Amino acid sequence: MPVAEHVLTHAAEQPSRLAVRGPGGELTYARLADRIEAAARHLAGNGVGPGVTAAIGLADPVELLVAVLAADLAGATPLVGEHTWDHTRWTTVTVPLPTVPITTPLPTSPTGTPLPASPVIAPVQTAPIDASLTTTTPRAAPPPDPAGPPARRRARPDDPAWACFSSGSTGRPRAIVRTRASWTGSYHHLNALTGIGPDDVVLVPGPLVSSLYAFAALHTLATGATALLPGRWPGRDLADHLAEASVVHLVPHRLPDVLERPGSLRVAVVGGAALAPGTRQAAERAGVRVVAYYGATELSFVAADTDGGGLRPFPEVEIEVRGEGPLGEVWVRSPWLAEGYLGAAAGPLRRDEDGWVSVGDVAEPYRAGGVLRVRGRGDGAIQTGGATVVPEDVEEVLRKVPGVEDVVVVGSPHPSLGAVVTAVIETPFSEPLPRALLEETARGGLDWAQRPRRWYAVPELPRTPTGKPARALVAARLASGDPAIRRLT
Repeated sequence: MPVAEHVLTHAAEQPSRLAVRGPGGELTYARLADRIEAAARHLAGNGVGPGVTAAIGLADPVELLVAVLAADLAGATPLVGEHTWDHTRWTTVTVPLPTVPITTPLPTSPTGTPLPASPVIAPVQTAPIDASLTTTTPRAAPPPDPAGPPARRRARPDDPAWACFSSGSTGRPRAIVRTRASWTGSYHHLNALTGIGPDDVVLVPGPLVSSLYAFAALHTLATGATALLPGRWPGRDLADHLAEASVVHLVPHRLPDVLERPGSLRVAVVGGAALAPGTRQAAERAGVRVVAYYGATELSFVAADTDGGGLRPFPEVEIEVRGEGPLGEVWVRSPWLAEGYLGAAAGPLRRDEDGWVSVGDVAEPYRAGGVLRVRGRGDGAIQTGGATVVPEDVEEVLRKVPGVEDVVVVGSPHPSLGAVVTAVIETPFSEPLPRALLEETARGGLDWAQRPRRWYAVPELPRTPTGKPARALVAARLASGDPAIRRLT
């Protein structure tokens, strides 16, 4: 069932219950349902339905959620991106996806302004991982009856219903597509593990472009609870939100801030990197139960730690750690896996003939049903504040800066973020490279998590016998304080 259908059901049963609150105001379930249905009629009247990807970039999290659920109800596939992306950036990240852009709030009446004409609106044929898309010229849909129900089709669990971005090795984000059931089918398991129910007020303190926060918001509405959506980390307003919230979804480095002033909080659902030592003890003192989980954008839930006893398989998930030695590669088989990448994009997701999938994470040897001890990514990816950054993506953008001969990007340890993105630039010391130019390029071509926080320069990078920069050696020299690596200020 589409999440939008859940919202309509809640609206019929408890219309006055508060559904969502954001920076611009709040909506009851009845009002949210009205907005979704009107927006779905608008989309259908503009030819947006099954086989079309709705590329959504809106600053207001409530308006964004309305657009996502309207696309869901109309049978289209919502794809959420940064609201700061301009047309060129959207074109870069969606080609060759057949897409219609939604970058302004959808009207609440089907007679509103039509969506921008787009030559790439088209039905889409998806196939297994890394398959290309086929497109055809769409036929315009007639405007729906303003008083009638939204145009919709019978939803199927295997509909390609959700898409999100993850950084790719080509320098542009990968669009990952999943079936509706690969998210919604896990909702009741999450409720059982966390105790989340219709009476909860759930704080989602981050941008919905993040799959972690997007999942949290949609799960909240499907459950019939109230979603608090500040759209970003609330900072000085955190205490006000926590005075109202009973549940929060967040990444590990934000948990200490929450535990300093827990308010009415009873559960913290934490995804991303491992918890820092002492965090669970601090949570117990604050009266907050912590449910931590491990997963990936492509894998969704893999394992959860509900009591501090370690990560154990999420319901219906099978886990294997393959390889000899102290660490092996994590492989997963479950109903929660994404279908793959659209547009033949390259990425870490691999699938064997038996349906097992891996993204390259490594872990200690594992026995079925036991504790999973994840030790990081085996491909050099950087875990920073709950986000995964692929170094090659950052390097490709920075190599375009005049004066950059080459560049290596690594993660440097950080006490709260886990790591920060660090760039080591190969450039002649006789021609100083201004840091401001590097940062300007990073802002224009990289998302916030990908942008380096530390900058260094060397006259020559160490290289492997094949001539490639020796990433591990650069990281080791940086960690040892090699004086030949100069900090850029």
